[in-house]
Amino acid sequence: MHIRKYDFDYSRRYFMDKVARGAGSAGVLSALWPTMAHTGDSYKAYPEELTNIEAYTKGKVKVGDVINKDNVELVQDLLDPMIFQEVSQDGREFFILPTQTETAEQFPPFFMDATLKNWGKAEFGSDGNVYTKDGQPWIGGHPFPDPQTGEECIANVTLAWGRHDNAIFAIPTYCLDQEGQVQYEYHFVWAEHQTIGLVNPATAGGSPYIAGKEHMLRHQSVWFTAPNDIKGTAFMNEWYYDQAKFPDLYGYLPAFKRVRRFPTNQRFEPLVAGMNLFLSDAWAAGDPMLTWGNWKIVHRGPYLGSMHYNWRPDQDNWSHPLVGGPVGTTYMNVGKSLIPEVIVLEGEPTGFPRAPLSKRRVYLDARNLMFPQAISYDRRGEVWKSFEPGFGQYKTDPNVTNYGEHELKANDGRPEWSWNWVISDDIQSKRVTRFHHGESCQGGWKSLLDVPETPENFINQYMTKTAMRRLGT
Repeated sequence: MHIRKYDFDYSRRYFMDKVARGAGSAGVLSALWPTMAHTGDSYKAYPEELTNIEAYTKGKVKVGDVINKDNVELVQDLLDPMIFQEVSQDGREFFILPTQTETAEQFPPFFMDATLKNWGKAEFGSDGNVYTKDGQPWIGGHPFPDPQTGEECIANVTLAWGRHDNAIFAIPTYCLDQEGQVQYEYHFVWAEHQTIGLVNPATAGGSPYIAGKEHMLRHQSVWFTAPNDIKGTAFMNEWYYDQAKFPDLYGYLPAFKRVRRFPTNQRFEPLVAGMNLFLSDAWAAGDPMLTWGNWKIVHRGPYLGSMHYNWRPDQDNWSHPLVGGPVGTTYMNVGKSLIPEVIVLEGEPTGFPRAPLSKRRVYLDARNLMFPQAISYDRRGEVWKSFEPGFGQYKTDPNVTNYGEHELKANDGRPEWSWNWVISDDIQSKRVTRFHHGESCQGGWKSLLDVPETPENFINQYMTKTAMRRLGT
């Protein structure tokens, strides 16, 4: 009889020991990031049971299978409580995709280059912020690609939200009530521009910083383009590099035709009526990282997440088919693959004395340190809402997905990568907001990544008080 040395129980014990000791590099057979950097692949860092869903489930689940309420117990240990409840009690389904192991297919290309180039150059300063070894603001890519602590994990996410120098996302949004009916349909544009950590030569001009803005982290704005009664409403955030300082938050309300400053610590409220999206939710790190605290890694292990092949160019405006809920249209029908290792960390909103939540649990894919799930807990410590995204390269494999063969490229010809969709589920009110990264949205706006525009022009167009007034009209 052949006995596997690296079976499921071995991996489970290995992860439990790593969490108990409070440190350790990702990977089981070898350290993950050195393996990815050297071979361009994560396959050799894990046993087969963590890279092949069929091996993990002993043949009970395979690529292409649909997971629903009738068989979800087969993968329950690979799901978080929110997704398990959505499938087992609310009719949600998803299908199994193959595990992707290639390093280049898990990042925007220039961000990956910067991560490999700058690995080992970051450290925390005495004020808790991230600096280079010579005390300068961060220069691009992940500062801690092989994180050992919760602080290093959240720094990777916070310092570069979208992992591009700039981005414009056109976002159709649907807010559903308890009966599964669309109560509100919104279309909005989300724009962001890094001021430090610039990585694309076409937008950065050879410097990791925007000159004169080294004390800032990013500019970010959002403006609504539909329906007419909300059209023109806009918000703008100006983030400081010091992560103990709250961003400056401004809003433009068309009815009053003026820009006003908002209390920036009220980050746990819907942007507009009926929407589950809070500023605090963005990228699972919507607040400066030092306004949160007590970050700790609470779990490591395999997980089913939507980190690959989630771009749907075969669907209208890159949308997704719908499934589940009271009338069968609550959730997007998406694919999930076996992630060999997620790092699960928890943090508390220490800088918000009146925060309506007690903690947030963030699941990070150890390979690219992006989150397949973030769950917020109310003041009583009970599950409140999830913020679940899907990601992928803008490149399809017709042999895997049957979506046809399509590709969107960065300005150097390599395939692009970004987020594709989000499901935000308020499990207590039974309201779901779902939105996706569309090719366009109402108002004629199109999605763009790393716009070849000077940073000053980009910011002046979309992220100033004058721009908010102009966009509002």
